[in-house]
Amino acid sequence: MKIDKDCRYVETHEWIRVEGREAVTGITDYAQEQLSDVVYVELPEVGESFAKGEAYATVESVKTASEVYLPVSGKITEINNELDTKPQLVNEDPFGAGWFVRFTMADPSELDDLMDADAYEKFVAEEKAKGGH
Repeated sequence: MKIDKDCRYVETHEWIRVEGREAVTGITDYAQEQLSDVVYVELPEVGESFAKGEAYATVESVKTASEVYLPVSGKITEINNELDTKPQLVNEDPFGAGWFVRFTMADPSELDDLMDADAYEKFVAEEKAKGGH
């Protein structure tokens, strides 16, 4: 399982990488492993705003469909249109080409509640030990 040290994480297995006042987000390597082969990603419209923890996207795989939650509040400024025709990028490169949206953070202090890479790695290990997914 890959973990990007430059990202922050939430318990629902989304990552966020801060780039100034903007941020990029997607699902973690662990999440894409659990989903298995991603076949479709439904993303929001540019300009939509979401509260921290609100579902903003849906990922469908051969196993299931899952909602994806925004790690901090913000307004969508760009979506990854590449996922329309290449949803497998989520499996192949979840921290790179498989990103979901770029957004302007409404309240950067919300980042303080998120896990760093080490805390997320420990969280996943505990979840695996409990037999969760």
